[in-house]
Amino acid sequence: MTTLITPPRRRGFEYLDAPGVDPRLVRRSLADVALANALFGGTRAVLLELGTVLPELDANATLLDVGSGVGDIAARARELARQQRVDLSLITIDMAETLAVASRARAGNAVRGTATALPFADRSVDVVMCSQTLHHFDDTSATRVLKELDRVARVRVIISDLRRSWFAAAGLWLASFPLGFHPVSRHDGVVSIMRGYTSDELRRLVQASTGRAPNVKQHMGWRVTATWRPEARRVS
Repeated sequence: MTTLITPPRRRGFEYLDAPGVDPRLVRRSLADVALANALFGGTRAVLLELGTVLPELDANATLLDVGSGVGDIAARARELARQQRVDLSLITIDMAETLAVASRARAGNAVRGTATALPFADRSVDVVMCSQTLHHFDDTSATRVLKELDRVARVRVIISDLRRSWFAAAGLWLASFPLGFHPVSRHDGVVSIMRGYTSDELRRLVQASTGRAPNVKQHMGWRVTATWRPEARRVS
């Protein structure tokens, strides 16, 4: 039954992953992604996990959003933190200069860089999150990303990604038409879902990469999260 619901994982090709993409197309497509996150559970899954860690944070805390896109989820994270009386300083990082600029408008602090070599010191950020980004990397690169997230985080790492399913792929394809998605958004969205993870796949990948045993949950909208506490490092 599982194989009927869950297709084999495949890499495929996303247009936005190609070098030299028109920045206007990137901004348009990422706006579609932000809408999909808001409507289909991507934002909700991250906020639910963040809500569990906010009581552990000081009144002034930091959050790093890796692969931030246009910064929509980071901005919502700050709103949620304010409701819990936590002043959450945001840092976003993305490889594309266009997205770093767009994210800066929402988050305030944006860095252009790669998730496989984060330009931050060990244990320098309270919460590190990576939402709808890990599936863009092959397993070798994803391992490096996970090691970097674990290295930089002080209190919690939050991974949120797509849960691979024929239903999710078909649902996105059909919904993209009335929502007015750009054809590139429609194509890349389906490819992203086919690159997504089952719960067991994500759990094994995190554990093999970091040595941590993550708390993995399935969420509405065919989303999956993995969270863990980084191991405190002794200061010599």
